Amino acid sequence: MAFDAYDRSLDLLRALVPLLKRLDGIDHKLADQLRRAATSTSLNISEGNRRSGKDRRNRFRCALGSAAESASCLEVALALGYFEELAIAPTLELVDRIRAMTYRLAN
Repeated sequence: MAFDAYDRSLDLLRALVPLLKRLDGIDHKLADQLRRAATSTSLNISEGNRRSGKDRRNRFRCALGSAAESASCLEVALALGYFEELAIAPTLELVDRIRAMTYRLAN
C-alpha cells in the first residue's frame, strides 16, 4: 500500500543524488550531513507509518526535524555558493512538501 509521504521522501533521495555527487567533491562533511538527514527522513516516515499513538507522532516529528535539516543543508550550500538557486529550487520545494506532510502527520 502506497504512503505518499514516504514516496515523496524517496523522491527527495533520488533528486539529491546528482547534488550530493557534486557537493561531496566540494564539502564532504556537508554532503554527508545532507545524505544522513534525508535518509533519516525516509526511515522515520516508514517507521512512523507502522507505529501507533504517541510513538507514531514522535517518529513523524523526527522525520519533520530531519526534513528541516535537509532543507537547511541545501540552504547552507546555496549561501556558500556551492549551487545556483535554480539548480536546487525544485529539491527545496520537494523538501517543503515533505515538511508539510510530516507536520500534519505529527499533529
